[in-house]
Amino acid sequence: MMYMSICFLSFIFLFFFSFLCFIFGLKFLLLDMMIFIEWELLSLNSSPIVMSILLDWMSLLFMSFVLFISSMVIFYSDQYMEGDLNLNRFIILVLMFVSSMMLLIISPNLISILLGWDGLGLVSYCLVIYYQNVKSYNAGMITALMNRIGDVMLLISISWMLNYGNWNYIFYMDFMKNDFNMKIIGLLVMIAAMTKSAQIPFSSWLPAAMAAPTPVSALVHSSTLVTAGVYLLIRFNLILNENLSLFLLLIATLTMFMSGLGANFEFDLKKIIALSTLSQLGLMMSILSMGQSKLAFFHLLTHALFKALLFMCAGAIIHNLKDTQDIRYMGNLMIHMPLTCICMNICNLALCGMPFLAGFYSKDLILEVVLMSNLNIIIFILYFLSTGLTVCYSFRLVYYSITGDFNFFSLHSLNDQGWIMLKSMLFMLMFVIFGGSMLMWLLFPTPTMICLPIEMKLLPLIVSILGAWIGYELSKFSLGWTLNSMNWYSSSYFFGSMWFMPFISTFSMNYLPLMMSYNLYKNFDQGWNEYFGAQGMYDNLKSNSMFIQFLQNNNMKIYFMLMLFWLLILLLFMFV
Repeated sequence: MMYMSICFLSFIFLFFFSFLCFIFGLKFLLLDMMIFIEWELLSLNSSPIVMSILLDWMSLLFMSFVLFISSMVIFYSDQYMEGDLNLNRFIILVLMFVSSMMLLIISPNLISILLGWDGLGLVSYCLVIYYQNVKSYNAGMITALMNRIGDVMLLISISWMLNYGNWNYIFYMDFMKNDFNMKIIGLLVMIAAMTKSAQIPFSSWLPAAMAAPTPVSALVHSSTLVTAGVYLLIRFNLILNENLSLFLLLIATLTMFMSGLGANFEFDLKKIIALSTLSQLGLMMSILSMGQSKLAFFHLLTHALFKALLFMCAGAIIHNLKDTQDIRYMGNLMIHMPLTCICMNICNLALCGMPFLAGFYSKDLILEVVLMSNLNIIIFILYFLSTGLTVCYSFRLVYYSITGDFNFFSLHSLNDQGWIMLKSMLFMLMFVIFGGSMLMWLLFPTPTMICLPIEMKLLPLIVSILGAWIGYELSKFSLGWTLNSMNWYSSSYFFGSMWFMPFISTFSMNYLPLMMSYNLYKNFDQGWNEYFGAQGMYDNLKSNSMFIQFLQNNNMKIYFMLMLFWLLILLLFMFV
């Protein structure tokens, strides 16, 4: 009963504050208000260390969404984590995670940002290793260490901002682009954001973090950990000069393309959804680098809604299939779990940009802005290929899990009776359907004029239909047949392993230190050093002491032998 109460109380508390933040966010948005609170802790060399809070429509709306999703996730966890002995610990960790994100959202100050940023990193490590096994420990370690790079970049930018006598970056937005010091800070902040939002070459930790429980994945991949980097860059959007923007644009579009390719070769349900998150993060980063920070924020909010629900549906399926995550064992789930499959289908369609769902309003607008922009052909092709690949892996997932034959145990009973999980999922579903249009009316009250020829206007739709067809072709083999990807094993291995990124970030980092330590161990601890050193001395002393001990055994034979030996020596000396 106590477990029920902690989940329920957390849910009520978070939901109430989410509603409060949303109401205030609307007020601040309509009246164009902003509240800035400063509390000076101490002054260091005339540089005040200040705890600052910035409340504007952006931070309040984002806080409202984060609190709403986390309230739903905690409500959902009550049933998903049933039977777990440490449910209290789990809920407290999730609450710490959410509070770190709150601190990050309301901070206009680099020092208080670092507190929230580091809090996210540390608590995410605790959550990734929650199921205590070797795979989880490895995933937790790669997550923590990759995020440390971003922490170090933020620390360096904090020390660099000491030149200005203040860490409140919002005071220096006017001359950020032209000032040399601010260019360096911009680069450092951009690298920090790239590590947190898992852009190339820091992408490999994001699928690895799937070792965490599914409710945590729903929270991490929708609105908290991975979106922290995007949110930081939205706040720092004026700092990106032309060179940084071009570099970020290339990296972000390559990340979109790489994750879209990887998801089509993946069979783990949670990893497919994780790679789709990576693809959407690339989309946000790329539109942000074009100077459209409001549009990036819009997609950040709509994506948070359908991605959280997608993970919740995946969790319900995994929970029912006795913790099986391989999509090849699924199939025909529409008969067994209709409500979960309805939610999952709607989320997948929102992810693909199906008209009038949450994802459509932001994604279609982003693609049309890209079509109107003065971009080179490489970025343009990568953009639309990535969009097609998104539809491709989404439909492949649908064909594998929701249609076809049921490939799990024949006597396995599946049902939709997880009512607590279903309640939270169906409540989220309303926001997935209506959230996009609602946000569109709020954030863009005046319609944007987009003038495109009919071919370009239809291009996103054509690419999506092509992607759906290719996804169908990719899924046209069942468990018994030889997998098509096995015919081109080397290429599918290359694309399926995120362009060898996990191996580069783990094996290349581990191989040299491990080989050096092994050689040192063989040569020093087990080599000549040991022979002439401690072990050799020990062997010599041991053999000598054993011989002396043998002599000291009061034995008649030994006395006779020693006497003969003594006589022989006497005779020798006499003749010499």
